[in-house]
Amino acid sequence: MPAVPPVVPVLSRPGVPKVPAVGPTGAPAVAASAERVELERRFAVLDELDYFEVMELDSTATPADIKRAFHHQSRTFHPDRFFQSADTVLRERAHAVYKRVTEAYFVLRDDTRRRKYLSDITGPDRLGKLRFDELAEAEAKAAVKKEVAEQIGTHPKGRQFFQTGVADLEAGRLAAAERNIKLALTYEPTNPLYLQKLEEARAKSYAEFKRLGKGFRIE
Repeated sequence: MPAVPPVVPVLSRPGVPKVPAVGPTGAPAVAASAERVELERRFAVLDELDYFEVMELDSTATPADIKRAFHHQSRTFHPDRFFQSADTVLRERAHAVYKRVTEAYFVLRDDTRRRKYLSDITGPDRLGKLRFDELAEAEAKAAVKKEVAEQIGTHPKGRQFFQTGVADLEAGRLAAAERNIKLALTYEPTNPLYLQKLEEARAKSYAEFKRLGKGFRIE
């Protein structure tokens, strides 16, 4: 009697649901390949996994970790690996798993989407937030827009002077850039972006004065 191949371990990350590798009669399932066994198991729990679990990552994963995981998962479950199978259902499952892997990567590789998603799945409505839908995408974009607006400034006059100062800085009008950014700071003296740009303008002015041999200005 031929030996039964060893059972491939089920997803080993804590919290990932496990699917027993048994056939309909309770006997160990004998698959054509380890890849097929893993695909069947992953598909069986696909809708119970969040994107971190799909990628077999911890929630603290770095961008490099996420990229490596995507390459590994996409190679493992790419539909081309099952293309020659006569089993239509198997090919459809490969497509579903691969699609979820790419969906997970789309969300987790982006800092804003990842923060929003992590907030969603650690909240009370976790089961309803496992998929990153259009509403979540709109909320993430709104958060980015708000963050940018807060950086540019909350006071209309401050924003106006700052944007003029940035234009001066980009055009090389360094004295005008410093003057306008300072005016912006009179409306928002603690704005970190304003302070950063003022330092940039001053550094460029200093470099220019040194190049011309004029020394540094004392204000």
